Amino acid sequence: MSIARTCRQIVLVALLGAPLLQAQYAPPPPPRPFPGFLNETLRARDVYLSAWDIGVNVRGRYEYKENAGFTDAGSNWDFSTRPQDDNDNAYYLVRLMPRVAYTSRLFAFTVEGRSSYSFDDERYAGAAAGRGLAERDGPIDLHQAFVFIGNHKEFPVSIKIGRQELAYGDQRLVGHFRWNNNARTFDAIKLRWQNAFFGADLFTGGVVYNDHNNLNAFNPQDTFSGLYLNFPSVSAKNLIEAYLFSRNTQRGIVTDDWSGVAAPFRFPAPQDIYTAGLRIKSKPNAYGPWDYGAELMYQTGNRAAVFPATAPSAALTASRLDHEAWAMILQLGHTWSDVAGQPRLALIYSQGSGDKDATDDKSQTFQNLFPTNHLFYGYMDLSSLQNLRDLRLALSVKPKSTLTLALEGHVQSLTRTSDFWYNVAGIPRNFTGAAVGSGGGYRINPDYSEDLGYELDFVAGWSITHYAQFELGLSRYFRGGYIKDSLRTVGSRDATYAYLQLTLTL
Repeated sequence: MSIARTCRQIVLVALLGAPLLQAQYAPPPPPRPFPGFLNETLRARDVYLSAWDIGVNVRGRYEYKENAGFTDAGSNWDFSTRPQDDNDNAYYLVRLMPRVAYTSRLFAFTVEGRSSYSFDDERYAGAAAGRGLAERDGPIDLHQAFVFIGNHKEFPVSIKIGRQELAYGDQRLVGHFRWNNNARTFDAIKLRWQNAFFGADLFTGGVVYNDHNNLNAFNPQDTFSGLYLNFPSVSAKNLIEAYLFSRNTQRGIVTDDWSGVAAPFRFPAPQDIYTAGLRIKSKPNAYGPWDYGAELMYQTGNRAAVFPATAPSAALTASRLDHEAWAMILQLGHTWSDVAGQPRLALIYSQGSGDKDATDDKSQTFQNLFPTNHLFYGYMDLSSLQNLRDLRLALSVKPKSTLTLALEGHVQSLTRTSDFWYNVAGIPRNFTGAAVGSGGGYRINPDYSEDLGYELDFVAGWSITHYAQFELGLSRYFRGGYIKDSLRTVGSRDATYAYLQLTLTL
């Protein structure tokens, strides 16, 4: 990408993003802390019942998608105008998460269920794995069930065992993905050491696969381990963290029964991928109104070019590729704390490496691991941090303590046109029925423009009362040269997304 073109894109995003915007949208807190109706009643009767947490979180969301994103035609036909491509979808999501938790001085436990349903979702396909519904997991399943032993005020070591959420840093690589109707958990063992000088999380386990009408479970052939370090005393003004993650997936996993698990969360590629990273960001108010962040990631190991649509027979014989990839995040922000609404403006650049040559024995596409991508690369959820450049301008404002408004602009392009455009789940858009360069569909088209397009997002969050929060999101994606070139012979058009969400703490 030329310097001149980059400058033009920055100016365009500035025009789209100014006047109102945040680097990572966060809904406003409730008017007062609220533990739930039952908790409030029990604690009012007996102060010792404060050790218990009994309640339920209820969330409902309506989503409307036009021309792209999680539609019946699949991501291969996002933005297409072919008559046979149904890439419009409108559906309802409902999720109930009841919980019982207890905390004492040295011991705690949590049991949290989850019931997830989608209605009128055109992705439904009766013969597909999981019926094609990646956000349905009913009637009830176990989201979390863990015990915690320790007290870092008295002793530096603790242990957490069982089904649990893992979330590190900004969740770019490891997150709970609660935006999704099913969310994400791991069956894991985690040791933590924390004192005034440094902290360390050491964990091992596996991601839990959601299987509608069956008990969810992790697959022992797919293990995920990590070491996450933080150094609170190294710098008075800066937060410094370092990490090493390891995902090791055996080849035999591709022959397991995946009939109940909807794509794109079905069998992963056989791999031994190791990710090292360094994350630095300013502490709150350390530099007055300014804040910054930077994260550098490097991957090595090996992997097979296997995706959820790959036939098991092909996955069993796919050769392993030497893997070497990288990603980086750079962020700068400014908050006007002395102005009404405390507006905050942030500029964020994200980039993940792409593959130089699809025909050699090397893999250079950054692997996104287990992220919460919805927070970073556009609320339309069209891309992941794989072979992607994303330049984001975000401005947020709080007209009231219970109301947050955000407007964001994204300029997106491929790092390399010698690699695919990957969807939010890390799956390549690849229509093998179109010849390279034919304009008949997405695939590796080295001679096409690298420019994907521009996304504009508006999000509003309102804490209606202490137990209810409302969100509204409106988005529009304007096609760039890559999309227009890829669908040149079939036709394309821009895409729209909207959602309404209500969350209740009961």
